[in-house]
Amino acid sequence: MTARAVTDGQDEQSGPARARLLVVVAVAAEAEAVLRGLPGGSAALPLPGGTLHRAERVPVDVLAAGVGPAASAAAASAALAARPYALAVSAGIAGGFAPVAPVGAIVLADAIVAADLGAETPEGFADVTELGFGTVRHTPPADAVALVARALDGSNLAVGPVLTVSTVTGSAERAAELTARHPGAAAEAMEGFGVAEAAARYGVPALELRTVSNPVGPRDRAAWRIGEALAALERAFAALPVRELAARPRTPEEAGRG
Repeated sequence: MTARAVTDGQDEQSGPARARLLVVVAVAAEAEAVLRGLPGGSAALPLPGGTLHRAERVPVDVLAAGVGPAASAAAASAALAARPYALAVSAGIAGGFAPVAPVGAIVLADAIVAADLGAETPEGFADVTELGFGTVRHTPPADAVALVARALDGSNLAVGPVLTVSTVTGSAERAAELTARHPGAAAEAMEGFGVAEAAARYGVPALELRTVSNPVGPRDRAAWRIGEALAALERAFAALPVRELAARPRTPEEAGRG
């Protein structure tokens, strides 16, 4: 991967006429894996509080935002305020819920869910929506999900809800609780809902794409396969139809949010 610093005034691909994807990851290792999967080098663009890496041959910007939903929301908001985007993608490695998404699998979200945003009550956990204070779910555009699913077919792909948590699950009991509350959940990560919340404020649809480094459940760092998951992330972005995603027409619902 090569990088060079440019300004928007020098960048031929900047501007409203050039729809791009904003890919938000947590850490530099994930950004590097994404960029390795894209053709050509990348250019560094300054951003308040950070740096965007702009792929030179495809319409993709990659941003390492930091860990957790607050960091991802803040960084994504800064990028979305600075430049126009067609789609925001939360990406990176994650824990997978067995047997839906084993280690090494690619997970594509059909729902982005804040799994621990709410309150404990005598009757159990109540999420923010149940409490009447907002939403805990964003639904990616069905046509974009279908487009990505077709491109990644045969790549050990699982499609299902991806849960955003602020505390990573470390016990079988909590894993069982989450799957009981969210049937069919495929993966657990820490940034997707933050990216989706920021994107929604700007009328931009969001996707989430993860690769599995470990099973959700008892915390066993020795069993994590981070290198395998990063390699799967690179392969996923090599196959991702980024030009088609950037060029997809906005639905009437999306246009109404913009």
